[in-house]
Amino acid sequence: MKESLAKKSIEYRKRILKYIYKAKAGHTGGSLSCVDVLNVLYNRIMNVGPANFDSPDRDRYVQSKGHCVEALFVVLADQGFFPESELETLCQYNSHFIGHPTRKVPGVEQNTGALGHGLSLSVGMAIAAKLDKKDYKVFTLMGDGELAEGSNWEAALTASHYKLDNLCAIVDYNGLQISAPTRDVCNTDPVADKFRSFGWEVVEVDGHDVDGLETTFRKLPFVTGKPSLVIAHTVKGKGISYMENVLKWHHGVPSEDQYEQAQKELDSALLAL
Repeated sequence: MKESLAKKSIEYRKRILKYIYKAKAGHTGGSLSCVDVLNVLYNRIMNVGPANFDSPDRDRYVQSKGHCVEALFVVLADQGFFPESELETLCQYNSHFIGHPTRKVPGVEQNTGALGHGLSLSVGMAIAAKLDKKDYKVFTLMGDGELAEGSNWEAALTASHYKLDNLCAIVDYNGLQISAPTRDVCNTDPVADKFRSFGWEVVEVDGHDVDGLETTFRKLPFVTGKPSLVIAHTVKGKGISYMENVLKWHHGVPSEDQYEQAQKELDSALLAL
């Protein structure tokens, strides 16, 4: 099972790079750092898909770090929300596949992109589930850079106050944002201690260990009556040697030679499984 998920992550990375290269636009590094989390959520954990997306009982997923939409688009296509061929139009005129999630794309729960809003939206959804006596879970993926936004902390207080144990926030903790290392822009460490002080239960995990991620998510809620935070320690540009932990790949687009090298590296990773 682990090998199957690991293979899918590599295939997702190949597709992410394919569509970013074709579009000549995209947030490459962050899409590569968060895709393992999306892989596990959509293929192992969440009760959501094309068949039940209109159901009030579906699980909800909100991508707060909306700029890394290429990872989300590739996973949604793989889930069957729309033909993958539609991603050929990424960032083209009149395409719904733009640089941030929009509800015009099947499978997207909420428009996002203004950083710091995803957690607030998710808190509202989780409160609605409690009021409606529904069992669905709400998941949101945040970047470590967006934790400097104050709305996150208002939402964190509210989630704890209302005992939203149906809410799971995930931080894609790769340590880099658009202009510099996150700690140099606005240091929010220690993230785990801060969320615990706000009344959350926190678990830290290797964000590229699909087996560890699945095990972690299957324990939700970590504590009854508390919202859950997963800090996924990741590497920006994961899987591509020249991209890993390199700031310029926040939204860098590979040249032809770089694209071919990246695909070769991922093909080698597939053969090594």
